[in-house]
Amino acid sequence: MNAYLKEIADLCGIKKKLTHYVARHTFATTVTLGNGVFIENVSSMMGHTRLTTTQHYAKVLDKNIKKDMVKIVETLKNVV
Repeated sequence: MNAYLKEIADLCGIKKKLTHYVARHTFATTVTLGNGVFIENVSSMMGHTRLTTTQHYAKVLDKNIKKDMVKIVETLKNVV
């Protein structure tokens, strides 16, 4: 798989070394978490049995934190 990723990178002019790990990290962080998918669902999509394994691949995105804080503020406004 890494050989195919290298070929794709060459064709696209990508200088970064693409690997299976980089692809999984990008999927977990950018594709799923970046689009609001819950980490539990990402874990299932990636075939992990433990959430801690998914956390190894996925980092928390600042924009997700901001979006979640906005949800909390809106919810609390409606309560009062």
